[in-house]
Amino acid sequence: MSSEYGADQIQILEGLEAVRKRPGMYIGSTSLRGLHHLVYEIVDNAVDEALAGFCNTIVVTINPDNSVTVIDNGRGIPVGINTKAGIPAVEVVFTILHAGGKFGGGGYKVSGGLHGVGASVVNALSEWLEVSIYSEGKIYKQRYERGKVIYKLKVVGECEPEKTGTMVSFLPDKKIFEETVFDYDTLKTRLREMAFLTKNLKIVLRDEREEEVIEKTFHYEGGIKEFVTYLNRSKTEIYPDIIYCEGTKDNVYVEVAMQHNDSYTESTYSFVNNINTPEGGTHLAGFKNALTKTFNDYARKNKLLKDNEQNLSGEDIREGLTAIISIKIGDPQFEGQTKQKLGNSEARGAVDNIVTEQLTIYLEQNPTVAKLILEKSILAQRARDAARKARDLTRRKTALEGMALPGKLADCSDKDPKNCEIYIVEGDSAGGSAKTARSRNTQAILPLRGKILNVEKARLDRIYANAEIKAMITAFGTGIHEDFDITKLRYHKIIIMTDADVDGAHISTLLLTFLYRFMPDLIREGHVYLAQPPLYKVERNKRVWYAYSDPELNEILTEVGRDGNNKIQRYKGLGEMDAEQLWETTMDPERRILLKVTMNEEESSEIDLTFTTLMGDKVEPRREFIETNAKYVKNLDV
Repeated sequence: MSSEYGADQIQILEGLEAVRKRPGMYIGSTSLRGLHHLVYEIVDNAVDEALAGFCNTIVVTINPDNSVTVIDNGRGIPVGINTKAGIPAVEVVFTILHAGGKFGGGGYKVSGGLHGVGASVVNALSEWLEVSIYSEGKIYKQRYERGKVIYKLKVVGECEPEKTGTMVSFLPDKKIFEETVFDYDTLKTRLREMAFLTKNLKIVLRDEREEEVIEKTFHYEGGIKEFVTYLNRSKTEIYPDIIYCEGTKDNVYVEVAMQHNDSYTESTYSFVNNINTPEGGTHLAGFKNALTKTFNDYARKNKLLKDNEQNLSGEDIREGLTAIISIKIGDPQFEGQTKQKLGNSEARGAVDNIVTEQLTIYLEQNPTVAKLILEKSILAQRARDAARKARDLTRRKTALEGMALPGKLADCSDKDPKNCEIYIVEGDSAGGSAKTARSRNTQAILPLRGKILNVEKARLDRIYANAEIKAMITAFGTGIHEDFDITKLRYHKIIIMTDADVDGAHISTLLLTFLYRFMPDLIREGHVYLAQPPLYKVERNKRVWYAYSDPELNEILTEVGRDGNNKIQRYKGLGEMDAEQLWETTMDPERRILLKVTMNEEESSEIDLTFTTLMGDKVEPRREFIETNAKYVKNLDV
């Protein structure tokens, strides 16, 4: 066995080989998320042209062969020879890592695709990529396969002298990606977001894979103001205006749009050069500081808060707030490879300054709106005080302090959270079966009585006072909201087990809404699952099969024969199964099917909207949502 480690063992990966060898370093992963990232990289380049003022239309087409074409009417990638590399600039852009117009040199003031790896990475990870450039009356073209140049840049035709722009088509490489079929809805969400963030930019998405072509155009003259209206469409706003602040300070361009609604949850999204920053950063800190300071100053000055009353907290003021903070900055410093958190200190000052100044003027000019927001905030403060008292009761204490686990919890004996799982079961009868069926060492059972509180329509104090929610908080051990501490989690798998019917689906949604709003890290870290009980039991000559879907039932019947010897039972609920059947089908780790609940941070605004639509007060958006998505529903039992 050779274990030499000398100078010759250090590998140098030439050109784009590094990208093909370690794609995850450049696009995050080779899953569906990474696949869609390829499209965003090319679109980002076109959006940068729009931010620089040279492009107003981008057309993204998913072609019948599942390749993608992105066309923009910007200036076109330069076709002249790059003196340093000795090849056309377009070839540099597509074949050399860390090359682009974004490293100074005056090409772009701001840009989203910041590492200069976008176009070359897409090229490296595609079976083929073709680029066409319209410039000075000529059409230039070049083709690459797996990052390698197939032919030199050449003129393939003529166009109108005034026509400029770039067209990039590429087919993701099946050798790299686990899945190469693009999801229309995922692209739609991201492109809609890009159009909101770049006012007046028109983005068209076409899907030509089916006979009936789907086409959607996103074009928002109001920019992020329209984004707030879109996110609030399932909620009831408490005043008609969208409060808008805009300005430039210290070379940071700041745009903020916000509006309060009558819900109790905050939905704040921050962006830097059109890139979503789910972990926030200095720009978000500046916004929160400005908001808290300005509203407290106004409340004191106008005697809406008495001298002996404490200041409103930021959370009180942001209750029911939908806000978009979007900044454009020349040299963004992101913390971490994934660009999820901004670190520039000047961004904090710029946002704080512009929001404080313009919000102060707005409140002075609109006292009615100011009063509405502050009345809501003061109610939130009172509810928070009541909730604090209730919360002290739900905090798990040690046995010595006398705070026991919920009485109805059947806990497991293993104390290592990694080995433990908790089943949240609806109703006492199913709970009874589950308690008998379980493996006592590692499986805990918490039965809930009926439907839990819809947290989308309740304030904190009511949530803490709800017996079923209290039982879950105490059992999980993590606390919620600002007290949340994932290291105290007592079970590494939280499994929601409900009947496979409409009521069961509703209870699952209520539970997921609660977890998403108050313990989102449990979902982010992959601790939440949905159990999949079978829909049918097939018996034939004393042999038993279970089917989890209609197609599976058909497969079993085709295999065993479709005659009078089959006994088929349709399970209406978990209570119909005895403990042995429940163990075999739904709880035995060797045989059960679990669905892991996941969350894509890039689509957080859309997830938020879905929960609000499903669980909020407004009926119309819910009806629309159900009508649109009804075709995806399986096994609906009414």
